[in-house]
Amino acid sequence: MEKILNYIAEGKERFLSELIEFLKYPSISSLSENKPDMLACANWLVKHIKHIGIEDARLLETEGNPAVFAQWMGNENAPTLLIYGHYDVQPVDPLDLWETDPFTPIIKNNKIIGRGTADDKGQLFCHLKALESFFKINGKPPVNIKLFFEGDEESSGDYMEEFIKKNKDLLAADYVLISDTEWLNDDSPSICYGLRGIAYFEIKLTGPNRDLHSGSYGGVVDNPANVLCWLITQLKDKYGRVTIPNFYDKVVPLSKEERESFKKLPFKEEDYCEELGVDALNGEFGYTALERVWGRPALDVNGMISGFTQEGAKTVLPTYASAKFSTRLVANQNAQEIAEAVEKYVRFLTPPTMKLEFTCHSIGSPVLVSKDNPAISACFEAMKEAFGKEPVFTREGGSIPIVENFQSTLGTPPALMGFGLPGDNIHSPNENFDLNNFYGGIKASALFIEKLLKHI
Repeated sequence: MEKILNYIAEGKERFLSELIEFLKYPSISSLSENKPDMLACANWLVKHIKHIGIEDARLLETEGNPAVFAQWMGNENAPTLLIYGHYDVQPVDPLDLWETDPFTPIIKNNKIIGRGTADDKGQLFCHLKALESFFKINGKPPVNIKLFFEGDEESSGDYMEEFIKKNKDLLAADYVLISDTEWLNDDSPSICYGLRGIAYFEIKLTGPNRDLHSGSYGGVVDNPANVLCWLITQLKDKYGRVTIPNFYDKVVPLSKEERESFKKLPFKEEDYCEELGVDALNGEFGYTALERVWGRPALDVNGMISGFTQEGAKTVLPTYASAKFSTRLVANQNAQEIAEAVEKYVRFLTPPTMKLEFTCHSIGSPVLVSKDNPAISACFEAMKEAFGKEPVFTREGGSIPIVENFQSTLGTPPALMGFGLPGDNIHSPNENFDLNNFYGGIKASALFIEKLLKHI
């Protein structure tokens, strides 16, 4: 293993330049104008995987953007490890808040800044460089390898569940390793064992057939903007609880042991507030910040549009009002059941003065992984050796819908070994990835592969 780690240490400069090349592709999956860039990025990835030593690398057709698949099955009696990631990235707006062109990465304060650096190209690339080290030094890794990098994670590719079912044999593996999560803080390597699910909605209320003069019609014709605001306030009560009927029926409560373990983590709510620039936190009554974001469901508005919003004044009663909102779900909430309950309640609340258009854009089920898993043990030891600190176990408030599909369809519990940090600005301007975590992530990935066999 010493030769492997030396190879990684000596290759840092080249690894970084290759990552920059990967990051230059504007692989924004949610924008149709970037379709050619998605294909070009996927083809670059296939070529690079072949270059590191896995000849069987190719594109898989999907209902959306192509997925990248590769496999090396040269160890007849060894277990198979499936490594998952995504090469697509979020849109870059607002562009004026970026320090650099989002797809012309720069190095500043030991961080690489650019879209996709932490989410998820940089983390994905750690595994490719680790695998390269095995092929270059030993001729092969000690386990069989499958790679699956999708191109629609950031645009909610709802087809993926069915895709995995159809390709169950191709993707079959004994263990799944995923790096698309972040640490608790900059000094605490973290292994995530729980992800919230998601159900994402859009509602549009239409009233009169045109914008109306608020003086002539105000107080007579129901105002879609007023109704939308009222409707949204009905979805949560003053204690921060979602009011949708049956919403909490299947929620698995946090255990006493988990709540105690959360309290012992190096997390201070006042530091959290300071980093966010807020004076106080809010949420479901009776729970701490970590308990809310890791173990309790939530509902939040993500955007609203209505009426006149330009400079100056225009006294109109708008013809329509729309909002996008999402629910974050926890085990054992069923995303499809929640989506149906939300639609039913919104339709119940909508007054007869409004025409309602209701859309469910995407759903993804929550995941809770048992820590009694050889891959988790290997993650723990690999992270400890790579970063020199004992990892902590965390949950995460975000969603990676495909993780639940791996668990339910492939029957393979995932190991979530992320290298991101809370200040990476994922989904925001100036997304970045700490270079210590990039290089440490390569080392941790190589150590994981080596240690996995010891825990089987």
